[in-house]
Amino acid sequence: MSVEMIIGIGRETIEVMIILAGPVLAAGLIAGVLVSLFQTVTRIQDMTLTLVPKMLAVVASLALFGPWMLERLLGFTTSLIESLPSYVR
Repeated sequence: MSVEMIIGIGRETIEVMIILAGPVLAAGLIAGVLVSLFQTVTRIQDMTLTLVPKMLAVVASLALFGPWMLERLLGFTTSLIESLPSYVR
């Protein structure tokens, strides 16, 4: 196994990780910004008001993007396992 091959596997792993985490993090970010904007306008400073919408946004994004994320992760894992014999040489 060469150094280039190891770096390639690591790069691909990081790319898949970022792609899979992106929708969930974006949903939490958008929910957080909207709640902060709402709190600024209404001058309500309640911690549960920030936590609950973010949690709901993350759960909704996981429900929406979950099948796509699973398909992408299974594809990556399958290709990694199928390439295993060439890595061992």
